[in-house]
Amino acid sequence: MGPPLRLHELIRAIRSVKTQNEEREVIQRECAEIRSSFRDEDSVYRGRSVAKLLYMHMLGYPAHFGQMECLKLIASPRFTEKRIGYLGAMMLLDERQDAHLLITNSMKRDLEHSSAVVQGMALCTLACLGSVEMCRDLAGEVERLLQTSNGHVKKKAVLCAVHIIRKVPDLVEMFIPTSEMLLAEKRHEIVIKPVTITVINVPDISQIYCSCLQILPLLLQKLRQIMTGYSPEHAVSGVTDPFLQVRILRLLRILGQSDGSVCDTMSDMLAQISTCTETQTNAGNAVLYETVLTIVETKSASGLRVLAVNILGRFLLSNDKNIRFVALTSLQRLVQTDHAAVQRHRGTIVEFLRQTDTSVNRKALDLCFALVNEANIRVMMKEFQRFLQFCSPELKEQCTSGIFLCAERFSPSKRWHIDTIMETLVTAGESVRDDAVSHLIQLISGSSELHGYIVQRLYKAVRKDIVQQPLVQVAAWCIGEYGDLLIIGACEEEEAIQVTEDDVLDVLEGILQSHISLPSTRAYTLTAIMKLSTRFHNTINRIRRVVSIYGCCHDVELQQRAVEYNALFKKYDHMRPAILEKMPVPEKSTLAETEACIEEIKEESENQPKSIPSSSQPVSYVTDLLGLLEESSDSTPVTSGVSSVNQNLPNGSLLDLLDEVPNPAALPSLVVYNNNGLQVEFSFTRQPSSPALLVINSCATNSSASDVSDFLLQAAVPKSVQIQLQAPSGSSVPASGGGSVTQSIRILNPQKVPLRMRLRLSFTHNGNLVQDICEVNNFPTETWQ
Repeated sequence: MGPPLRLHELIRAIRSVKTQNEEREVIQRECAEIRSSFRDEDSVYRGRSVAKLLYMHMLGYPAHFGQMECLKLIASPRFTEKRIGYLGAMMLLDERQDAHLLITNSMKRDLEHSSAVVQGMALCTLACLGSVEMCRDLAGEVERLLQTSNGHVKKKAVLCAVHIIRKVPDLVEMFIPTSEMLLAEKRHEIVIKPVTITVINVPDISQIYCSCLQILPLLLQKLRQIMTGYSPEHAVSGVTDPFLQVRILRLLRILGQSDGSVCDTMSDMLAQISTCTETQTNAGNAVLYETVLTIVETKSASGLRVLAVNILGRFLLSNDKNIRFVALTSLQRLVQTDHAAVQRHRGTIVEFLRQTDTSVNRKALDLCFALVNEANIRVMMKEFQRFLQFCSPELKEQCTSGIFLCAERFSPSKRWHIDTIMETLVTAGESVRDDAVSHLIQLISGSSELHGYIVQRLYKAVRKDIVQQPLVQVAAWCIGEYGDLLIIGACEEEEAIQVTEDDVLDVLEGILQSHISLPSTRAYTLTAIMKLSTRFHNTINRIRRVVSIYGCCHDVELQQRAVEYNALFKKYDHMRPAILEKMPVPEKSTLAETEACIEEIKEESENQPKSIPSSSQPVSYVTDLLGLLEESSDSTPVTSGVSSVNQNLPNGSLLDLLDEVPNPAALPSLVVYNNNGLQVEFSFTRQPSSPALLVINSCATNSSASDVSDFLLQAAVPKSVQIQLQAPSGSSVPASGGGSVTQSIRILNPQKVPLRMRLRLSFTHNGNLVQDICEVNNFPTETWQ
């Protein structure tokens, strides 16, 4: 029997086959020969066999049976075999397999070897698959090699040290003295490694490192050398070693986050980099971006912060979409602390709303909403309305939510506020928040001096078009409440139109009979017609006929309303005027007041049970999203004592129902938010005795290197669903998974509609206030069916 195939002969044989079947036959035959040679302890061809095995492993075939042969090759004194052995170990072994620990002694000998090449192979293997135990055993040898004069070994030793510190953070102090020496190296590829050690994302490593070293002068000196001297071997697009500059700037950012004196010391250098760095290349822009982050995330002087904002302003003018996106993201982080400086670039930011890139549109829209104030609300609202007409469907809801918030906070007058929301409803159509209708109705109710103008404008709108269902619902409610003002022409703001009672009823009946009207829209309309029976005097019989027709409607909700309204006409007609009188003016609910109300309701619900309203009262619960009231019923707001919806709930209080504690049924968990290192996960349980009840346990964890404080989770659900948020377990989420914040959310979904939820998260991270909104539409079907 002749010698086994060489590696190149095996490669040629595999490449010459024409089918997958033939390839498998070649591989199986060769594997059988390799196994035979391993059993015979054939040390002459062991290296050749392992090399062929590694090639087959690269093709996707199993090669685990060659692991022990790799260990034997590593222990061999011959360099060619040792090289194959180390290569095989890196490809076939990892720290999850106990076999990798068997090469620790061989690696220890090789790290002390006289050959730099052998030392380099051992360092590469340790950096690739070194486990915690192996790193602890070999850290001393790596620290010694950091001090060698051989540049090849020193570079690999520093990379290995980075791996060791990531695996065993408490070993960082061993490498601190050597790192200080490495910072003074002339070779950039050596200097970048100790800086990398410092910015490793391990808890407290930077604080330990910086407290033991006076490295700030060394870092500034190195930056000054880079800025003043051109090094062709390290230059990228004319910028000297941007990689090293970026790493040093990140380290300066860590040093300056909690020490004002450090910021003062490095301010001149940051200003020099900001003004002297080339801006025509990506390498220069990367350095400038890191400089901006270092300025804004430390206690830098106000003049330096303005300079950082101006740099981002130049980024906004770039032709590169990625650079513009980065600039918008950075300005959004700055707008809370440097609002005036960011405001100067408002014109450029608004221009991005006219671009076709959706990701840039979304970032620009968020930033534009943050820049709105009392002085520019009218100008900005025109831009938002123009953007709403042409934006993509996925941005319409985000835009309408922002418009509602800005209008509520900064509206110059009630009329302007109402006109803005109505215009938004016309433009956005169905892409509005669930609470938009109830919010506008509440706003209109509190504007008694504008009722004539509002009802006339809404009447003209629905007479022209009834496609936009939210607008039709508001119009129906207003006509039902203030239809008498429409008939008498009580409109001082514009010329009154001539309208008869029959004209108004024609419009409302058209809405009832239209196939595009939603069930909730029909409910609003039927209630409006019923209320007009006390406002109109010449069309009572017509209203009776319309109401009686819908007493046999297939829509159960509409049928129930009609039956109850018929009862008012017959048995309780003497009570009808009092029951259907105009709704009282509600108390104005601002954002701050609503949030205070939320907390009050939470406290009350913890201390005492709250009764479920009867079927003759509206069920309205306050939710937490965006600080606005949201109704939990799909039907219209209830008019006085008229029943609005059959709650379909058992007798007793809501909290009594929620407080039942049967054996819960576990459901699949769901990650609903993952950004900035913060992750929020929902787990679900269902109560077997109450199938309409879903208990959501929210768990927030933090994988970043710094704590998250002032954490607040708020939630809103569709109007047909009821929600109750319990008090969270805390407001601080420790870094690096050191703890969590839990919160219980109880959902009552008697109609079993598909569950949707909008979340608003607010927290402070690295000194920056983060506010984020997300929508959860992928709840497991088991949570609502």
